[in-house]
Amino acid sequence: MAKTAEYGLGEYTFPRGWFMVAASDEVTKKPIGVRFFAQDMVLYRGESGKAYIMDAYCPHMGTHLANNTTSYVVRDDSHVEGESIRCPYHGWRFGPDGKCDDIPYSPAPIPKAACVQTWPLEERAGCVFVWYDPENGTPDYDLPPFEEYTDPAWVPWKIDHLGELACHPQEILDNMADKAHLEPVHGSCDMQSFENQFNDHVIRQVLKAGHRTLASDGGDYMTNDTWYTGPGILQSRMIGEHPSLMLICHTPIDDGVVKVWHALLVKSPNAVANEDDVALARQYQESSRLAFAQDFEIWGNKRACIHPMMVQGDGPFHKVRIWYKQFYNPREKAQDFQKRANGTIVTKGTASEPWAKAS
Repeated sequence: MAKTAEYGLGEYTFPRGWFMVAASDEVTKKPIGVRFFAQDMVLYRGESGKAYIMDAYCPHMGTHLANNTTSYVVRDDSHVEGESIRCPYHGWRFGPDGKCDDIPYSPAPIPKAACVQTWPLEERAGCVFVWYDPENGTPDYDLPPFEEYTDPAWVPWKIDHLGELACHPQEILDNMADKAHLEPVHGSCDMQSFENQFNDHVIRQVLKAGHRTLASDGGDYMTNDTWYTGPGILQSRMIGEHPSLMLICHTPIDDGVVKVWHALLVKSPNAVANEDDVALARQYQESSRLAFAQDFEIWGNKRACIHPMMVQGDGPFHKVRIWYKQFYNPREKAQDFQKRANGTIVTKGTASEPWAKAS
C-alpha cells in the first residue's frame, strides 16, 4: 500500500487526533506492548486502576518495559508499583509522567534525561483512546461522549477486534464520499438521499436507503447518520428497525498499515435492556460487523488510489481529501483546510436529487 507522502497529505507521516489503541478490558496491571504511529509503546494500569501509555524502551540500555516473563521484577510482582512501571532489566522505575523516579542500586541523582515519552490517554465506552500529535501539543478537540453507552435502555457493545489492514487510512476516509459503492457492496437499494457535511474537524455522511443486510425485508428505508470526529473515530447512528450506534476505529500502526475495531450499541424497547434484548443486540452487531467486513475486504485487496478517476455520480472525494489534510499539517494551518472544505454537498442520482432530465 502507498505511503502518506505519495498521497501528498502534508508534512507529517501520521495524523493528529484521538485514536483507539485497545479495549478497556485488555489493559491490566500486567503491562502489554503495543505498536502505533511507528512507535513501540507500553500500556498498563496503575494500582489506582488508571491506565497509562508510554514509550516501550528504557533509556538506560534500551530494554522493552513490557515484554518480559522471567525477570524477578516481573515474577515478584514489582513490575508495576503504585502508578509507576519498573524496567525488568535493571529495575529503573518510571512514573506515569515518563520520568524515572527510582534507580534502586544507585545513590547518585537521577539523570534528567532518564525519561520516556508519554501520551494523553482517556477511557470511554469500554475503549482506550490516545491523543497523538506530531507537534506534541495538547488535544484541540474533545473525544465523543458516547452518551448511550451508559443508558440502561441501550445494550452496551462488545468490541470486535478486526486486526491489521495493509491499507493507508486515506482509502478508508474516502468511504465518506463514496455514494456509488453503497448498492453493489452493501445492497443499499432505492437510495432516497445522500449528502456530506464538513464542519471543521468533523465530517458527516447522511444517507437514506434500503439495506439488504441491516434493514428489514418489508421495504422500510434506513437512515444512516455517519460521522468522523477527527481522523480515526467513526460513529454511525442507524435509524430503522433496530435503532443503533456503530463505532468503527482505525489507528495507524506503521505508514500504510492500520489496526481496526468495530462495535455496535443497540437500543432495546425497554427502559432497562433484558436478556432477550442483549441476545438480539449481539445478533444485530454481528450483522453490522459483516456489513463492515464488505468494506474491509475491498480495502485489503485494492491498489492505492492516489488520483481517483471521477465521473458524475461519484461523491465529493476531493473535499474529503482536503478535509483530511488538516490532520497531517501543523495545527496552525488546520483552519485553511477547514475553510476550503466546510459546507454541505448533496450528491445527485437519488430519489430526492435525481439527474436533470434532458431537454
